[in-house]
Amino acid sequence: MTAPLRYAIRPANPAAHLFEVRLELDDPAEDGQVFAMPAWIPGSYMIRDYARHVVGIRAESDGLDVPLTKLDKSRWQAAPVSRPLTVIAEIYAYDESVRGAHLDNTHAYFNGTCVFLEPEGRSQKRCELEIEPPDEAFLKAHGSDWRIATSMRRDGAEPYGFGRYAADNYAELIDHPVEIGPLSIAEFEVKGIPHTLAIRGRHAADMTRLCHDIETVCAAQMEFLPPPGNLDRYVFLLHATANGYGGLEHCWSSSLVASRDSLPARLPHADSKEDAPASALNDAYRGFLGLVSHEYFHLWNVKRMKPAAFHPYELSAETHTGLLWVYEGITSYYDDRMLLLSGLVDDKGYLELLGQTMTRVRRGKGRQRQSVEESSFDAWTKFYKQDANAGNAIVSYYAKGALIALALDLKLRDETDGRVSLDDVMRECWRRFGETGQGMQEREIEAIAAEISGLDLGDFFDAAVRGTGELPLDKLLARHGVRVCYRASGGAKDSGGKPAADVRKVAFGAVVVGGSRAEIKSVANDSPAELAGVAPGDQLVALDGLRVTAGTLDKHVARFRAGDRAELTVFRGDELLQLTIRFAAAPEDTVYLELIDAADLADDAALQRRKALLGV
Repeated sequence: MTAPLRYAIRPANPAAHLFEVRLELDDPAEDGQVFAMPAWIPGSYMIRDYARHVVGIRAESDGLDVPLTKLDKSRWQAAPVSRPLTVIAEIYAYDESVRGAHLDNTHAYFNGTCVFLEPEGRSQKRCELEIEPPDEAFLKAHGSDWRIATSMRRDGAEPYGFGRYAADNYAELIDHPVEIGPLSIAEFEVKGIPHTLAIRGRHAADMTRLCHDIETVCAAQMEFLPPPGNLDRYVFLLHATANGYGGLEHCWSSSLVASRDSLPARLPHADSKEDAPASALNDAYRGFLGLVSHEYFHLWNVKRMKPAAFHPYELSAETHTGLLWVYEGITSYYDDRMLLLSGLVDDKGYLELLGQTMTRVRRGKGRQRQSVEESSFDAWTKFYKQDANAGNAIVSYYAKGALIALALDLKLRDETDGRVSLDDVMRECWRRFGETGQGMQEREIEAIAAEISGLDLGDFFDAAVRGTGELPLDKLLARHGVRVCYRASGGAKDSGGKPAADVRKVAFGAVVVGGSRAEIKSVANDSPAELAGVAPGDQLVALDGLRVTAGTLDKHVARFRAGDRAELTVFRGDELLQLTIRFAAAPEDTVYLELIDAADLADDAALQRRKALLGV
């Protein structure tokens, strides 16, 4: 049996945020072993150049130093040796995102892409990882209750402890994020498969309620698609913080960040697993469960069923595909749909979520400039590197991809008389790609949808995926007994999805951030603000002679009507400018959905279609 790659990681200096990482290799290449650090992490499509965090690196063999030569920004080559070779690196870790590594005196967290060198030509070997604790003096000073949460397989002793872990190869090694510190840990099963929830950060969450609700949505997904054959455990790593929202998917786990206030509070005598009514989900908790649902659905859609371009991942450079709308957009459609199918939200809540997604897309002018196929392909340089003009130039393959999935689902249900839906397309894709490990070719999902439905879908995909026009959702939803309603925004905190008693009469046309200051973050094309000459980075000072802050802008703008002119005072850098703004009627860019009364439906079939879609 070939000797494994032996890695070890230690929180060497938490105060300086430094990990020490060692790699021992028994059979280095005869002409000098090359080691590489990934430039990006799967699931986040931007070059991050993790090698920039290497602050020191050296090599040795039999206790003697071995020269290392840096070949490029992320590769090193050791001088030829005939004995086992060890590389030791110091890694700076102060990135609290789900894509990074972070170490301080409260915890340690890392993704393998950030800390583990890949020995070129040896990456298919089994990997052993020794996770070592900080030194005793540190633990004595900062608490000895540090535990480990990761989906990596544990060799030997009890779970959650320091010691040896294992992965089948390098690709798997870097697919297990690791959280170390004082953790709240709960365990539950989904379809007989062990699941773990590990929370870092202060919180007062009801762990029983959390586990029950997460189990509920996971079980719904396993009813929809069969559990992957190699899924024998799953771990949710959650960082509870003051504010934040995001996640990153992995094959056996996910890393999540959420506001502690979005978690259900622990109540007196709250030790029951009774189902909570859907109405008990406040908006923040519903959003958290949507995040859980999204990352869990990636178990199938992108982690095991993925584009051909990702077979295998090339982690040294960009890997372009036009299919991110499939893997993120369709996942975004099903993350909310699974909340409905699991019973965690009712039809009213689900329609509200759809309305919010439609609102996000409608408010972005970039949908008229960029297709989702283009957005997918250019994610590396546009979607993940957004600037002040992003809203005018970029469409989200997440949000518009979800609406394309909705439109396709409705079209399939309608035109096959309920015989075929997007559910059937996804199950067929799983059979062809997920169960076989074969990569999906560009546009192949379009051919599969046409094949199993018997419909000619070419014009639909050309318009929806490669076009920039509006999706026919008004008509498609009406055929399913749902009315699409439009209104103006009710203000900066209005995300859509609901009717509003008070809406804006006029548009300003810029996103403003800050507290007592009011700084222009972005300006919409052809808006009153742009036509007045307002630019990103400007600081608003006054409107019509009255001081303006980010919190009071809406109130000041509400005094005007379409066609009114006003003097706008701004700082651009250190220069004071006087601009004239002419207000226009506020656009109806906010969407909400409502059920059409049965008496107003065109036919009984519409009611049946709605029942199949929404259950009502």
